[in-house]
Amino acid sequence: MECLFGITGKDYTIIAADTTSARSIVVMKGTEDKSRTLNDHTVMVFCGEPGDTVNFAEYIQRNVKLYKIRNDVDLTPKATATFTRRELADSLRSRQPYSVNMLIGGYNTKTNQPELFWIDYLGAMASLPYGAQGYGAYFCTSLMDRYHHSDMNLEEGLDLLRKCIQELKTRFIVNLPKFLVKVITKEGVRDIEL
Repeated sequence: MECLFGITGKDYTIIAADTTSARSIVVMKGTEDKSRTLNDHTVMVFCGEPGDTVNFAEYIQRNVKLYKIRNDVDLTPKATATFTRRELADSLRSRQPYSVNMLIGGYNTKTNQPELFWIDYLGAMASLPYGAQGYGAYFCTSLMDRYHHSDMNLEEGLDLLRKCIQELKTRFIVNLPKFLVKVITKEGVRDIEL
């Protein structure tokens, strides 16, 4: 019962994930951080099987940092997403595949463009202006279709995210009370309270 959102605008990417950790009908924890900051301009949010998600996210985070140490170059959001997709696809062909869905968002400082990538547990990847993973995709993709435009300022993007969360509260049977929201701009990553 997890939900991830990503929205790009004129000069930012917004990434959001619910903070609920549940198993079957029981909520285990209400303050779970389902995000990892991969570098100064890239964030990954993830959902799926609890052990797989944390293990895979930390593996990707450590490898991105290792690349930076070895080469003295930060990976762009697209390069990070491509590496992540490849690792997920390789794990599918092993004896222990990861069951992880994710959104990777960031700001490409070379092209001065926001970027968002949708990756599923089968290793499929797509570059999108907005996206959702989990049950939230069923309820909020149509809202994003209707209200998203490429030159949205930050306040319009946050307003669209608020509409998506309100739609979940209205229509979804499961209560997802809190979302962790991060905004990525050319200045870096920062947390936002809705």
